[in-house]
Amino acid sequence: MIQIDEQLTPKLLQPACKSLWQLAEQKLPRIAAAFPPGEPTPVITRAGKYTAQGWTEWTQGFQYGGCILTFEATGNEELLGMAYRGVWEAMPAHVTHFGVHDHGFNNVSTYGNLRRLMLEGKIPRDQAQLHAYEIALKASAAVQAMRWSPTHQHNQAGGGFIYSFNGPHSLFSDTIRSLRVLSLGHQLGHRVLSENDEAVDLLGRLIAHARATAEWNVYYGGDSENQKRDAYDLRGRVVHESIINPNDGRYRCPSTQQGYSPFTTWTRGLAWVMLGFAEQLEFLDTLTDEVLTQHGGRETIVDMMRTAAEATCDFYIEQTPTDGIPYWDTGAPGLVKLGDYRDRPAEPVNEHEPVDSSAAAIACQGLMRLGRWLSGQGETASGARYYQAGLSVLRTLLGEPYLATDEAHDGLLLHSIYHRPRDWDYIPEGSAIPYGESSMWGDYHLLEAALYVERLAEGEQYYTFFNGKA
Repeated sequence: MIQIDEQLTPKLLQPACKSLWQLAEQKLPRIAAAFPPGEPTPVITRAGKYTAQGWTEWTQGFQYGGCILTFEATGNEELLGMAYRGVWEAMPAHVTHFGVHDHGFNNVSTYGNLRRLMLEGKIPRDQAQLHAYEIALKASAAVQAMRWSPTHQHNQAGGGFIYSFNGPHSLFSDTIRSLRVLSLGHQLGHRVLSENDEAVDLLGRLIAHARATAEWNVYYGGDSENQKRDAYDLRGRVVHESIINPNDGRYRCPSTQQGYSPFTTWTRGLAWVMLGFAEQLEFLDTLTDEVLTQHGGRETIVDMMRTAAEATCDFYIEQTPTDGIPYWDTGAPGLVKLGDYRDRPAEPVNEHEPVDSSAAAIACQGLMRLGRWLSGQGETASGARYYQAGLSVLRTLLGEPYLATDEAHDGLLLHSIYHRPRDWDYIPEGSAIPYGESSMWGDYHLLEAALYVERLAEGEQYYTFFNGKA
């Protein structure tokens, strides 16, 4: 279980954040030179050097988004220029990518961040550029919304989900965080039209997808036979993928692509759910009761999202080693050989199972955001528990052995795992497991978490993806 430091503050983390920004300023230009627009996207490192890894180009937005975040923290104009070039030359293809569920990753990290900076007054306001960012986000939201599979259980409420790149049967846990693009599309008032000019409600699809994720991808520890999902029903456990029959929209079974099994919890999928629901709870606070009434009402929607967020955050706190860094899957078969691994700090170098620091980088922000949201509801004790847990995890990530202080290593966050079942991760000579490598999403989310706490430390405007209005 995570040891929560109740005395830790954002101010105390600022020196470590500064070290991260200094490393980013050194390394991001090197990555940009090695992977210019038009070349394959950097995904993971092998022996300390970023390489491409074919599957889908879901990490390019993190490459340029990391430059934007680092510019925001440091004022480094060179990095902003790299981001501009990458966004204009490489990102339009991601706006109209009909084959993936990753729009909130690629496009909110780039177009969304640039729009936010402009609306916050951190880059000069240029109305033409602002319109371009907003058109890109509207188009991306529309493309994402049309990857739609109706569900039988929620037909009367227009239920369904945004299906993954696996096809119309596949509900991924990852996508809950990618819903950010639908939030922005709704905020921008975008009108999406389908066949015969039938309107598609972006907010309705966001809420429906969240409901499907909460119902099928998150477990709640049912205590009766009618409530239990299966023999492995443990509160807060997350399944990477749910299989839905595309012929009738009925739930069939759990599955996984990157976890150990359908009945264990892949920790990065858990982290996506934690952060995705926490951010959407924050977004709901910007909407009127009248708008939410059309989709079941504020109380019902908030309760659904809050229940999922709290369950998954509790699971993370309880099932993770004391320093806040999880192993890649809570049911990985080699964990039994590590003994009481939850009662001591994680061991990235061992002979049995790898940790996944990228899951921690995502999860820590989810913990902090949920904690802040609960405190805003007047629930200060429970809010403080999650918030301090998130700060405690981030402190671990900002120091060795996780911060990549070796300037020759391309990454920022060490001990990230991509796809253990497919054996895509680099295994050093003489080791039985992968360790010591970085990923684009791990680096980006560490930068994002650092920016989040720095703005809290400085008393700046609270950082959300939906900050600012045109």
